Amino acid sequence: MLQNNPELKSKIDQLWNKFWAGGISNPLSAIEQITYLLFMKRLDELEQIRQSNAEWLDGEYTSKFEGTWIPPEYRNQPEPEKFAIDKHSLRWSEFKRLHAEEMLAHVQGKVFPFLKDLNGGESSFTRHMKNAVFIIPKPALLVEAVKTIDEIFEVMEKDSKEKGQAFQDIQGDVYEMLLSEIATAGKNGQFRTPRHIIKLMADLVQPQLGHRVGDPACGTGGFLLGAYQSIVTQLAMKPGAEYIAPDEDGFTRTSVAAGLTEKVRNILQETLYGYDIDATMVRLGLMNLMMHGIDEPKIDYRDTLSKSYNEEAAYDIVMANPPFTGSIDKGDINESLQLATTKTELLFVENIYRLLKKGGSACVIVPQGVLFGSGSAFKTLRRLLVERCDLKAVITMPSGVFKPYAGVSTAILLFTKVWGRLDKVTRPATEYVWFYDMKSDGYSLDDKRTKLDGYGDLRDIIARFRTRNVETDTDRTAQCFMVPRSDIEAEDYDLSLSRYKQDVFEEVHYDAPGVILDRLIRAEVGDVEEAELARVQQGDCIHSS
Repeated sequence: MLQNNPELKSKIDQLWNKFWAGGISNPLSAIEQITYLLFMKRLDELEQIRQSNAEWLDGEYTSKFEGTWIPPEYRNQPEPEKFAIDKHSLRWSEFKRLHAEEMLAHVQGKVFPFLKDLNGGESSFTRHMKNAVFIIPKPALLVEAVKTIDEIFEVMEKDSKEKGQAFQDIQGDVYEMLLSEIATAGKNGQFRTPRHIIKLMADLVQPQLGHRVGDPACGTGGFLLGAYQSIVTQLAMKPGAEYIAPDEDGFTRTSVAAGLTEKVRNILQETLYGYDIDATMVRLGLMNLMMHGIDEPKIDYRDTLSKSYNEEAAYDIVMANPPFTGSIDKGDINESLQLATTKTELLFVENIYRLLKKGGSACVIVPQGVLFGSGSAFKTLRRLLVERCDLKAVITMPSGVFKPYAGVSTAILLFTKVWGRLDKVTRPATEYVWFYDMKSDGYSLDDKRTKLDGYGDLRDIIARFRTRNVETDTDRTAQCFMVPRSDIEAEDYDLSLSRYKQDVFEEVHYDAPGVILDRLIRAEVGDVEEAELARVQQGDCIHSS
């Protein structure tokens, strides 16, 4: 996390302050412009890496910067080749050498239009970039931004090599800090899910190659990247593969996809889907996934709770951290959603159930109020999770996990869809629910979120979940335990851990009141005697002088 890398955090602060001083003070606008520049830089580096990998593997790779590019507005004109631009000149490593005024004109007029047209006129990326604008107004600001981003990438590379942290995780931290400015400004209350929490959830749900993975409120695509990275790691850890050291959070991860076959790449390309209702987030998410090697991300602008979204039983895996606070216009809620509420935290969970195939699993972050809310919609949702799904786990997290952006107490729900929406339930799907009380996620729970020694409870959660046993996990005074469905039904489907956890009370013996009183009197008399002795001694000193 950036909080634990002062050098990188300082560079990001410098970049942010330069945009602010340069006249781009709207947080969302600044983040967009910074992301465009980060994308230009990363695109150049990725092309160099892919060319090197192709040479190393004796393969062929055609770079996006080879040949010429004709801007779309000239393609239907006579002799369009007269307007062709050498793609090599559009690389970051080339245009950063230009003088300030020339650089700004080149990036505005050539590099950014090329970026918008990168995947061709029919691609999702091009469609969503159509209305994107490059608004850096001053040559000096662009020069300073380019210089600072080069420095940021140097620090990220150094950090990746020295600490063993995957490059995209560090890059994700950069995004996290930038996006925190949105939350600070109160813009939609958006903030990123911490990377180590995404890794935890990916290890719980275990996406496999070929699984269709979705996120109905994807933001910048963190969960899709988490699933992608988890799958690539599984493929990289085949027998005989090179040992992969755990990262700073105790997770084994790699993003080295150079050895993947074309078939595997195509499968990964076609199995990650995300949607969001913020056009800027969609653009950021598209660029984020493209920077990690996914050439044609399946991220789209869509309100997945609305009547216009009709996907159902479409995904093997859903990982999500949907919006907690908010409501939707009652008249626009999809008719397939049966909960009598406009609360998005409830509707999203029902919608995730709807999106899952039978046998598909979801790992979802919810505010803890969902676990015990007394309203009819709360109870109906919890009953759906217990009866129509196999609710495998409820993991409560401390309130500091999302600081400094939010202090709400949250929980992770892990469930598998057993009965479809229209199926008659002949037997409730859940037999036992595993509860875990996370005390620490490996970071301090204050606004600074400083890395602590060890991994907190993260690795313990994975280990204990995989070895959970209804015969032995019965001690409800422990940090984790199993609860049978019958107990949950008896508690009106309340899923709060405190409802089932038993507190341990230690018997404390006190002296009789008379003994305590006598002790107090003797202490008081002693204090008076000491004070009198001190006063006499002080008087003696005065007389002797």
